[in-house]
Amino acid sequence: MLGPEAGPVRSAQGPAALADVAYRDARRPDIVLVPGGIGTRVLVAETEFTRWLGEWAASAEVVTSVCTGSGVLAAAGLLDGYRATSNKRAFAWARAQGPQVDWVPEARWVEDRDRWTSSGVAAGIDMALALIARLHGDALARAIADGVEHEWHRDSTWDPFAAKNGLAPGP
Repeated sequence: MLGPEAGPVRSAQGPAALADVAYRDARRPDIVLVPGGIGTRVLVAETEFTRWLGEWAASAEVVTSVCTGSGVLAAAGLLDGYRATSNKRAFAWARAQGPQVDWVPEARWVEDRDRWTSSGVAAGIDMALALIARLHGDALARAIADGVEHEWHRDSTWDPFAAKNGLAPGP
């Protein structure tokens, strides 16, 4: 977990998460995961942060996001020239962060080369399991899904929320 400084980082809702390492001290990553949430609206406007993120994450083996974290990746230029998705209720906002991104409105998650983006939180769990399967095999991903009692949706195109939010035709 990274933050502006090591130590507690307060969320927009109040509770704090503990950042182990300050941004400036972060080693080059293998995998980057940018979460979503209301705090992403502020982060995209912090040019020092998006510049740092763009430089730091560019060499990662895999760059991922959940929910509106894709808007942060887009603002940092990390999705330019890639296909990506985001939370359906905030899709227009995410799209506005990256005009050079090929935004996919109907997708549970999108894998495009070394970039993986998901819709909402549950879709992020499915995406993470798909990534684990890609990196470490299907058996491990299935065991993790079973261990947390999660019904894993393996079809990245299964997205009933796109239609519910006016981003795709209804049934």
